[in-house]
Amino acid sequence: MSRTLHLNAFLMSTGHHEASWRLPESDPRANTDIEHYKALARTAERGTFDSLFLADSPALWGDVARRPAGVIEPLTLLTVLSTVTEHIGLIATASTSYNSPYNLARRFASLDHVSGGRAGWNIVTTAGPAAARNFGLDDAPAHAERYERAAEFTEVALKLWDSWAEDVYVGDKNLGVWGDQRKVRPPQHQGRFFSVEGALNIPRSPQGHPLLVQAGSSQDGKNFAAQHAEAVFTAQQTFPEAAAFYTDLKARTLATGRNPDHIKILPGLVPVIGSTEAEARERDAELEELITYEHGQETLSELLQLPIELLDLDARLPEDLPQPALINGAQSRYELIVELARRDKLTVRELIGRLGGGRGHRTFAGTPEQVAREIEFWFAGGAADGFNIMPPVLPSGLDLFVDHVVPILRRRGLFRTEYVPGETLRARYGLPRPVSRRFVAASLDPIHVN
Repeated sequence: MSRTLHLNAFLMSTGHHEASWRLPESDPRANTDIEHYKALARTAERGTFDSLFLADSPALWGDVARRPAGVIEPLTLLTVLSTVTEHIGLIATASTSYNSPYNLARRFASLDHVSGGRAGWNIVTTAGPAAARNFGLDDAPAHAERYERAAEFTEVALKLWDSWAEDVYVGDKNLGVWGDQRKVRPPQHQGRFFSVEGALNIPRSPQGHPLLVQAGSSQDGKNFAAQHAEAVFTAQQTFPEAAAFYTDLKARTLATGRNPDHIKILPGLVPVIGSTEAEARERDAELEELITYEHGQETLSELLQLPIELLDLDARLPEDLPQPALINGAQSRYELIVELARRDKLTVRELIGRLGGGRGHRTFAGTPEQVAREIEFWFAGGAADGFNIMPPVLPSGLDLFVDHVVPILRRRGLFRTEYVPGETLRARYGLPRPVSRRFVAASLDPIHVN
């Protein structure tokens, strides 16, 4: 095939399944164990994954009784992981609602320099009151306003990353000139949300700017992705839904004047792998049996913005739920969960069980051959450019995928067998290195010092 499959490893403490920490093999303190993450990064690189990804939120995730709570700040963690890997991309989540463009642009440019061109930014707007109250707000801004702020934030970050020309360095010891000041152009940005005067205080990074990733699938999220994103992590439960999302987002991207091949769509996949299909289903059932349904009720109450007393474990969801457009939280995830419950006629208990593995991402239990076949079907059928692999249990789930699924994908000619030395993350995703928009075809006379 002419297309190349892309794989991202989404790493989360003991795994993506809600109850993974309760397995005998799991370390309940893995969420803050740097050696655990180093080992995972090395495994993903052994599997020649394009990238690895860390989620984040500027608030404590739920009740600490529920699962391992607390996470290492992702840019800090990825800086460490850059020193124990050579090739794999390093993608961190950072919020546009609770950061400033200057500091965040500087941190990502720094990671790109430190890693030799492997940094990526998952751009999120952050829903919910918990994070808002950590920053002096009663609640998160309205959904549309969060995306308006995100668009301006991203534009400012791009201006900052473009504020140094590629050839700013002179290094003339005889003249006493280190660099050409004319090739540093401050953004001087004045907008609705941000005012940023000065140039970034670090030179242009190896990729020009980090890979830009986005994960929202609401109408606002898709419009933002079409304008800015170069990779999209999305949650889709069925092939028809995934194919429709893929076609829609590629068309939106083309409508903005961008090349639709320059946005890669990677649905989340939670692979439960066994040597036989029966063994895989047994593993899935074992994890589901360890779910604490009262905790699941609380999580579902937050996601659906419903009082917990309306979520009877042995009844279906209430009929009179609000329309997705009225939800000020994660609209696309709300819509996906309600559609899943309605389509499969699930009780609340059954819905919590289905969400336990991937919070709305697709869980697939089967043999390595079946997992590889499903990946190929979605990829070849126009529903995905690759997958955001979310092992239900870590480290064993990633080991199984790398040792048993990746070799099948390679034999089928779908996936690389080795990395290209020195290749940046952007190049691996088939993306050009961006030209600085502030120094296009600029020509200056040589420097003269009196």
